[in-house]
Amino acid sequence: MSQYIFKMPDLGEGTVDAEIVAWHAKPGDQVTEDQLIVEVMTDKAAVEVPAPVSGRVLSVSGAPGEKVAVGSPLIVFELSDDSAAQVPVAAVPAPPAPAAAKGVPAPAAPAPAAAVAPGTRAARVMTSPANRRRAHEAGVDLSTVTGSGPGGRIVRSDLEAAIAPSPSPKSVAGAAALPQTTEIKVIGLRRLIAERMSEAKRNIPHFAYVEEVDATELESLRQHLNLSTPKGTGSLSYLPLVVMALIRVLDSFPQCNVLYDAARGVLVRHRAVHVGIATQTPDGLKVPVVRNAQSLTLWEVAAEIRRLAERARSNKATREELVGSTITVTSLGKLGGIASTPIINAPEVAIIGLNKAVERPVVHQGAVVVRRIMNLSSSFDHRFVDGYDAAAMIQALKEFLEHPATIFIPTVKSP
Repeated sequence: MSQYIFKMPDLGEGTVDAEIVAWHAKPGDQVTEDQLIVEVMTDKAAVEVPAPVSGRVLSVSGAPGEKVAVGSPLIVFELSDDSAAQVPVAAVPAPPAPAAAKGVPAPAAPAPAAAVAPGTRAARVMTSPANRRRAHEAGVDLSTVTGSGPGGRIVRSDLEAAIAPSPSPKSVAGAAALPQTTEIKVIGLRRLIAERMSEAKRNIPHFAYVEEVDATELESLRQHLNLSTPKGTGSLSYLPLVVMALIRVLDSFPQCNVLYDAARGVLVRHRAVHVGIATQTPDGLKVPVVRNAQSLTLWEVAAEIRRLAERARSNKATREELVGSTITVTSLGKLGGIASTPIINAPEVAIIGLNKAVERPVVHQGAVVVRRIMNLSSSFDHRFVDGYDAAAMIQALKEFLEHPATIFIPTVKSP
């Protein structure tokens, strides 16, 4: 028998440490190579870490919510002679030196793991990382949950049923004895969101601007385009149309398609438009990025928004798909309300929010008529975007959205 110390891997782009989100292996467990052993969170993305070897877990470093430095021991395996023979010699560390030489006692081998009870599943449970995290937080053993998805995969409804089963008369009678509060540790993506939101609100002087838009013609165009959509193509929402209009507007307001490099005190103005699409997921708010949106058609923008939103919600989005936006659009859809004050997605300097579109009576061409009205709620970094320019940009966006055919008419350059 020999030991293999697996260290926190370098997860790229200057990452110096990673936060433990959830362990999927514990001391005493027998794991196989490539089996998921831990989920970690960097400042950029969530990462699933597989086992580099097959063996028995001797010890792990870091509880959920704690950070482990890159290059520090993460998990120690005990290898069989066969497994050790398959590991490169340089990768298998020598037996730990005496405690006096290291300053840290070698981890003691835990008691053997209990045998798997008859009827439980020994193979890895099939479910999403988000469900694994939620089960870990709720103290639910996924091997005891029956999955209703394809191939026995555990879906969200299966987990919810396991966490909150139907109460029996006996449990109802004892409900008064249950604790009345629950403590939820802020870790992983939720911690990262909290830190970034706090930093953005603390460091950026937000200038908010709300404008009313008559979206009647936009809605008419949207419905017309959806009627002519080929089968199998998703229907258009307002979002891709707004993105197309925003691309046109940024030609005249390039100071809003900017990233602020605070370390160097430099504004980096971009020619390409990389639009962040704020997306609500079971794990919190994520912002996947439609890259080079200025080179895409309306249908391509719509398809990319759908693709990225689905990957973000299923926790499959890569780090590259979640970073690099130059301006963000956010929408609460049917929950959009009348107005909002979106927080800027630093290091960007502007964010555009769509509120709910509703029909209401307005004065139009001298008569009271019913029109579809939608508000745009925007925020700008007042250090770099003056209030006049912010208002002028939103007015230009309003003009395109109220006359949506002009979104697709090339600008005539003066000689």
